[in-house]
Amino acid sequence: MAYKIGSECISCGACASECPVSCISEGDGIYVIDEATCVDCGTCATVCPVAAPKQA
Repeated sequence: MAYKIGSECISCGACASECPVSCISEGDGIYVIDEATCVDCGTCATVCPVAAPKQA
């Protein structure tokens, strides 16, 4: 099950720079995760300062 980034995202980019498979990119106001590429490692959730990434 892939992660999704919620509306609490502050667009800091911490998750994107730490993602081991580079599946996170800047979207329209928040970052987005490509669910097809996400390996469900949880790194994004551990580095996010506002806990925006959550398991879908």
